[in-house]
Amino acid sequence: MKTVILCGGQGTRIRDVSQNIPKPMIPIGPYPIVKHIMDIYSKYGCNEFILCLGYLGWKIKEYFLNYRSMTETLEIDFRKNGSIRYLEQHEDILPWNIVFAETGLNSMTGSRVKRIQKFISNETFMLTYGDGVGDINIEELITFHKSHGKLATMTTVRPPSRFGELTIADNCVTSFREKPQVPDGYINGGFFVCEPKIFDFINADENCIFEKEPLQALAEMGELMSYHHSGFWMPMDTSREYSLLNEMWNNEKAVWSPKRG
Repeated sequence: MKTVILCGGQGTRIRDVSQNIPKPMIPIGPYPIVKHIMDIYSKYGCNEFILCLGYLGWKIKEYFLNYRSMTETLEIDFRKNGSIRYLEQHEDILPWNIVFAETGLNSMTGSRVKRIQKFISNETFMLTYGDGVGDINIEELITFHKSHGKLATMTTVRPPSRFGELTIADNCVTSFREKPQVPDGYINGGFFVCEPKIFDFINADENCIFEKEPLQALAEMGELMSYHHSGFWMPMDTSREYSLLNEMWNNEKAVWSPKRG
């Protein structure tokens, strides 16, 4: 099953940390947050990724293009036209296949999702944001999605207060409000599982926001289900959250990470 990660936003709320890099490249410890997210999926054998690129997307490409040279011992023989030989296999060899999809500089989330439809074909796929981590059990999430037969499953978490609020009855999302003033219930934590028919609710116009008309329509039709996650979840939207996540990593309390938790 492919995993789509939204990596195109400009991260304006955390610009003091990410002024010269795209938000998914902000580091937690030695790795950018997007790699942490990919590690969460890879722990459960999900190793096919589609990264929806936009703002400074070339820096995400550059990181992965140079990943082996940055993490492994190598030899460069300039007598042989600069040929490269890796001398020791690093323990962190990535089993991943990654599509780096250019989805537009100014595209909103819905537009980015629609523009990668051609890479999904007619398959169930996963979708999340490039700025949030959690100790999500991906296997349980997929099993729950398959059990209800609806078009989409959203992982729901308890707030911090500034995110879209959901009303849920019997695990079915009955309404969706993006960023109300004082939420008192569950919020959208990303980590979606979607059926390909969800593309019928999205258009490629760069102003299409996934969290507005598409999700609202699915909720009204009873086609958006909630997978409650009661464990750790945190976005990296502010410099405070950046500091907290790095503190957790440095103190070996990064519970979301197969490498550190």
